[in-house]
Amino acid sequence: MEKEKFMRQALKEAQKAYEKEEIPIGVVIVKDGKIIARAHNLKEIKNDTTEHAEIRAIRKASKKLEAWRLTDCEMYTTLEPCPMCAGAIIQARIKKIYIGTMDEKTGACGSVLNLLNDYKFNHKVDVEYGILEKECKEILKDFFKLLRKKK
Repeated sequence: MEKEKFMRQALKEAQKAYEKEEIPIGVVIVKDGKIIARAHNLKEIKNDTTEHAEIRAIRKASKKLEAWRLTDCEMYTTLEPCPMCAGAIIQARIKKIYIGTMDEKTGACGSVLNLLNDYKFNHKVDVEYGILEKECKEILKDFFKLLRKKK
C-alpha cells in the first residue's frame, strides 16, 4: 500500500537520526505521488531547537517548489508533531499528514492537544494515524533504551 511505502521512507530517515544519536524521527513530504523532501532530526548536532524533522522537510519542500505554500503536499512522519511543528504544518498549508505513532508527552495533533483541528485557524489539515505504528514505536523505544544504558 502506498501509505506504508512512504512511511517506510520516513522510517529510513528516522534510522539516520538514530545513527547520529538524535531522537529518531523521520519525515517525507509527497506531492503527486513522489517524494519531494525527506528529513530527520538534527537538533542535538546543530544545537538548534528548530531542527526538527518536520521543519527541515518543510524547508526542503519549499525550496524545491520555490513556494511556501505546500497545499498539494502530504507529510508522513514517524512521530506525532509537537506544537512548533504542527504550527509550521498549518502555516505551510500542508493538505494531509500521516502519523506513525502518537507522542503522549508533547504531541499537538491529537494526543496532548490538537492544533490541526481544534482551533479556528484559516487552514485545516487532514490527519491519519497509526501508519506502521509498531515500527515507528519500536525505533523510539530502542533509542531511549540505548540512551539509558549509556548513562
